[in-house]
Amino acid sequence: MVLHIKNMVCDRCIMVVEQQLAALGFTVANIALGKVGIAEEADENDVSRIRAALKLLGFELIDEKRKQLVERIKNVIVELVHHTDPQDIRVNYSDYISSRLERDYPYLSSLFSESEDITIEKYIINQKIEKVKELLEYDELNLNQIALQMGYSSAAHLSTQFKNVTGLTPSKFKAMESRKRKPLDMV
Repeated sequence: MVLHIKNMVCDRCIMVVEQQLAALGFTVANIALGKVGIAEEADENDVSRIRAALKLLGFELIDEKRKQLVERIKNVIVELVHHTDPQDIRVNYSDYISSRLERDYPYLSSLFSESEDITIEKYIINQKIEKVKELLEYDELNLNQIALQMGYSSAAHLSTQFKNVTGLTPSKFKAMESRKRKPLDMV
C-alpha cells in the first residue's frame, strides 16, 4: 500500500515517519519525500491510526490525487534545491519537474497555482532564498560563491531576488542577530 504524506521535506522527516510506522506495526517497503510504501494492506482503522499518529508529528496523509500531485511537485523542488549536489541545480526547472513527474508542465503549473495560490516559479524562488539564508548562516561561502552554487547569473541577481523576497539585502540578513528562517514545509 502506498501512502502520500504532506510536509516530508528532509531526511529526518523520512526517518521519523519510518519510525512511527514501525511503532504502529507496519513494515516500510520503500520511502521517499512525500511517499511511503508499506508491505501490509491497511484497512480504514489502520489508516485512521496512521493519520492520527502522523498528525501529532506535523505530517498529514493526502487522499486526493490532485493534492498528491501538488505535494509531489513540492517534494521534487525541495529535493532539487536543498538536497542535490550544487552542480546539478543548474537545470531547466520546468523540464526537470515535468520529466520527474512524467506530466505536461503547463498542466502541473496550472494545478499548482490553483492549489497553492502561488506559481511554481515563485515557489522555487522561495525555496532557493531559504537555502541562501542557510548558506549565509553557515558563513562558509561568500555571496559570489553562493550565487554560483545556487545557479544565479551573478551575486547582484541573487541580492535583488533576496531583497524582493525578504525585504533585506543578504548582508543585512547576515548582520541580524536573530535571523528568521522558515521551516521548509512552511515556505
